[in-house]
Amino acid sequence: MNLSDIGANVTELREGDREEFSAQLGREPRGLVAVGARCACGRPAVTVTSPRLPDGSPFPTLFYLSLPYLVYQISRLEADGKMAEYNEALAEDPELAEAHARAHRSYVERRSVLGDVPEISGVSAGGMPNRVKCLHALAGYALAVGSGVCPIGDMALDAVGWDGSVCHCDDDSKEKLA
Repeated sequence: MNLSDIGANVTELREGDREEFSAQLGREPRGLVAVGARCACGRPAVTVTSPRLPDGSPFPTLFYLSLPYLVYQISRLEADGKMAEYNEALAEDPELAEAHARAHRSYVERRSVLGDVPEISGVSAGGMPNRVKCLHALAGYALAVGSGVCPIGDMALDAVGWDGSVCHCDDDSKEKLA
């Protein structure tokens, strides 16, 4: 398996990554297969999860944001109603809607690199292809694959002023980035 087929920023699990994810998530990550993206300091920021969990359950969410700073910032966007704004933009802008649909198709193709799971065939995450349901999944997707693939994820990262060249692991997320 070539991890770059999943995303430009996807890397193998390194020593300590699983424990770092556990600390970030507050639980053991299920079906973890790789790191989708890393903070500038090298700590994991996005999970890559198998489409079939160890207990046999299908799991459509390939990428998920885990870096506490970004989780908090994206949660703030959701709480401030940004998803409704993005859904309106999808309804009003055919080019954005088509780009969001392309992101959905790309997501499904990327997940298929890890295996075929018929129960979730054609299902992606974050509300794709027609709406925005979870900015954490879309921002994680955008970080894992790089800019230009997931427009809503890119927009969310831009809205919080994300700079991937700066480490935010020691930031008190509630105090930073107004």
